[in-house]
Amino acid sequence: MTEYHLRESFAAVRTEVGKSVVGQDAAVTGLMIALLAGGHVLLEGVPGVAKTLLVRTLSHTLKLETTRVQFTPDLMPGDVTGSLVYDAKAGEFVFREGPVFTNILLADEINRTPPKTQSALLEAMEERQVSVDGDSRKLPVPFMVAATMNPIEYEGTYTLPEAQLDRFLLKLVLDVPERDTEIEVLTRHAAGFNPRDLAAAGVTPVLDASQLAAAQAEVQQVGASADVIAYAVDLARATRQSPSVKLGVSPRGTTALLAAAKAWAWLNGSSAITPDHVQAMALPVLRHRLQLRPEAELEGVSADAILRSILQQVQVPI
Repeated sequence: MTEYHLRESFAAVRTEVGKSVVGQDAAVTGLMIALLAGGHVLLEGVPGVAKTLLVRTLSHTLKLETTRVQFTPDLMPGDVTGSLVYDAKAGEFVFREGPVFTNILLADEINRTPPKTQSALLEAMEERQVSVDGDSRKLPVPFMVAATMNPIEYEGTYTLPEAQLDRFLLKLVLDVPERDTEIEVLTRHAAGFNPRDLAAAGVTPVLDASQLAAAQAEVQQVGASADVIAYAVDLARATRQSPSVKLGVSPRGTTALLAAAKAWAWLNGSSAITPDHVQAMALPVLRHRLQLRPEAELEGVSADAILRSILQQVQVPI
């Protein structure tokens, strides 16, 4: 399949997802960018805005295996990664794979489980493997964590550790739909739409894992000039100097910004990233990597507002 046809197929993915999920085009694009860049996604929104349905539909269109884990306060690390169990017939302990051994792990309400279990995903997200009883086991390829979370103000939520937040390529915010969009959602349900039966909704696969791998290889070939690379670095450094920020963007965040900009440029048919591609990715890539000072939070300052201000202040290369 040529590069043009690969890109056209990703456009078709957006169409297929739209048969099931209404009004979340930005989130669909963000998930595709994460897949192309080989990263993970954090989906934040109130319950009931189709976060889980979105991930399930996307994996269906890409013929990828998906496993869902409901994160609860009593979930243990072994419930995610797998554990050794005793096989009475064989008379020995054998490893039973956990739900993390999949292509897309849907970690539902990840911030409702304590940090100990949240951290069980760290090795899987960073190294694409899990270690149990001293043995490392590789995860399938591709592998992506798509984690949903409720706003931190909600009862029974835990703050995600900074190290884990930094492993997510993007943080996408799903808002409550507009009135017209919500009417369309209810109209579909009135006509018999069943979110648990994607095939009946007409959602068909348009890509597979091998074609995704080919697209990822094309993304890697997207160029980046020295000026644009310096611009991405300047944006990250500006977050560290902001008076409202206690902890700014790390070098890992700068690398993530470059990777996401490459994927966005490829989707738009560009052979090299431009400042526009970097600016488009700045908020979803960087918003969760800023740790604000307490006084700034009390004043209602948001990470998005700080990033928008930085985008206006940092000089753009011509």
